[in-house]
Amino acid sequence: MSTVLVIGASRGIGLEMVSQYREAGERVIATARDDAGLARLAVLGAETLRVDVADPSSVSALAWQLDGEKIDIALYVAGVMDRGGATTPPTQQAFDAVMHANVLGAMQVIPQVMPMVEAAGGVFAAVSSAMGLIDDVSASNAWLYRVSKAALNMAVSSARFDYPQARLVVLHPGWVQTDMGGGAAPLTVADSARGLRTVLASVSPDDNGRFIHHDGRRSDHW
Repeated sequence: MSTVLVIGASRGIGLEMVSQYREAGERVIATARDDAGLARLAVLGAETLRVDVADPSSVSALAWQLDGEKIDIALYVAGVMDRGGATTPPTQQAFDAVMHANVLGAMQVIPQVMPMVEAAGGVFAAVSSAMGLIDDVSASNAWLYRVSKAALNMAVSSARFDYPQARLVVLHPGWVQTDMGGGAAPLTVADSARGLRTVLASVSPDDNGRFIHHDGRRSDHW
């Protein structure tokens, strides 16, 4: 039985990943920031931790909450969307909200959990987006969100050099029918999560630092 840590698991893809890993018989530790989210995770049989990734003081407690663990898969799913385009500058409030959840939270989590992932020879994966691929920019919508995901990609890819006993990758879940993706998205949450689980099971040392799509495609330029 593997130990899986899902950070930002109260809804959408994170919640579905918890559900599928539990159905597969894995031990799951999952985080949420409020009572309702923690309750949803507990019903699925996950061990729960209260963490708000946008609050540095909350994230700073993660290491001692997980003290002594060996983590086979750590998945950073937390994220915030801002849909504004490049004709309007983002407010400081919007910038802080998006960058704290999408980038700062991950950069605070990585140093805390990676020793535990290394102890298991495991995988750390951050759920990003193809909207953060500089080689494939198709529009200016969600300008701030795109910038945050490009920064997240860099954070994960560069961190791999400090944790040689583990693998760190960035995942694109596809365009998914979540609150963020909307009802017009072609992928169900369940299908996206199944694809991500297959990808995570296939990650090799050659994938370290790479951007991988939910269907297994690897991006060489991003």
